[in-house]
Amino acid sequence: MPAAGIQLSDAAVGKIRSLVSDAAQSERGLRVKVVGGGCSGLSYKMDLDQKRDGDRVFEREGARVIVDRKSYLYLNGTELDYSDDLMHAGFNLRNPNVKRTCGCGSSFSV
Repeated sequence: MPAAGIQLSDAAVGKIRSLVSDAAQSERGLRVKVVGGGCSGLSYKMDLDQKRDGDRVFEREGARVIVDRKSYLYLNGTELDYSDDLMHAGFNLRNPNVKRTCGCGSSFSV
């Protein structure tokens, strides 16, 4: 059974910390949200944001991931990773709740 919450890889921690590195952004984190859309019905949206009422915050070594209540239902147990190679650069979510993805891999269903 996957761990509860959102787990952060070392690479994800490093990238989030570099994105919010200055003091003016010290209260910010990476917001991960599940939104409707895409071939399979749901997709991920990410941006830098601050915690709001009702959000859950997962932190490791100063890197924060912020998730709203509804998205957490879909993301619980997910591991967030970051890669920067020739074929793919960006955040990757290993979500154990996903039952099916579309052919292009940008949307999913649970």
